Amino acid sequence: MANVVALLLPFFGLILIGYIAARATGQPLEALGWLNTFIIYAALPALFFKLVSRTPIEELARIDFILGEIGAVYLVFATAFLVGYVLRRNSFEDCTIQGFTAGYGNIGYMGPGLALLAFGDAAAVPVALIVCLENAAHFIMAPAMMAVAGDDARPKHQIVGSIVKKVALHPFILSTALGFASAASGLQVPVPALKLVDYLAQAAAPCALFAMGVTLALRPVRRIPAELGYLAVLKLVILPLSVYVVLSLVGDFDPVWMHAAMLLAALPTATNVFVISQQYGVWQERASASILIITLASIVTLPVWLYVISSGILPPDLFP
Repeated sequence: MANVVALLLPFFGLILIGYIAARATGQPLEALGWLNTFIIYAALPALFFKLVSRTPIEELARIDFILGEIGAVYLVFATAFLVGYVLRRNSFEDCTIQGFTAGYGNIGYMGPGLALLAFGDAAAVPVALIVCLENAAHFIMAPAMMAVAGDDARPKHQIVGSIVKKVALHPFILSTALGFASAASGLQVPVPALKLVDYLAQAAAPCALFAMGVTLALRPVRRIPAELGYLAVLKLVILPLSVYVVLSLVGDFDPVWMHAAMLLAALPTATNVFVISQQYGVWQERASASILIITLASIVTLPVWLYVISSGILPPDLFP
């Protein structure tokens, strides 16, 4: 367990440094803009390209893996949505954000660095596939759900066009597609370009985690939602178990792939959930509070999950 804590300490330490820096300097949240731009448009895309381009193309074609992982995520999303909509009588829009709170993990900022440190380079492919394709699924689902709710009054063709553009032109998707093309063609990237990619990729995790700490510090908790208790359990406990069970059912995967998928599922809620809530003016303060509290709770649950995964308490495949 001490090794697990030592593994996580740098990650939560970087978040804490960002939190303290934000509190100490008094800079507004808007000052984070260019750092976020660097992370989303340069550092993380470079990391995804690096991971995918160095992988044999046959390993990138595991459609069963990514469909199983996304299916498990949306089982939890649907559970949170239905509990809110049917049992608690919340609005369709509120329940959509609640579903993302339970199902949308911080896989982009926290996932790659933590999984690679925990499981080595063998985790590169599943991490890249999950981060890029699960994000693509969320980019499609959020506007689609809000259109169904009636919060998006644009004509349907504009909504569809916006979704296609957002998915096709997102830096994560573009960089992964370039990585696929590089892996399939076998072409060697020039050494100077590879060095640039390496420099950018090495900056991804520290910058992302620092930015996450700043964001948590500058979004104060004003309104704690009554739904937080079961949403936190769904996100931090049920989602990793759902991924484990579904992937065990749908395929025979390398243990590292299973472990990486479970670890990413155990991450706290993504700050993108607040961005979605803000975009549509729905559940904003409660989304912000949920992200902060679930992130704090993950300081306890993440070491437990890493210990469970690394110690072999759970077999690599539930149905061998």
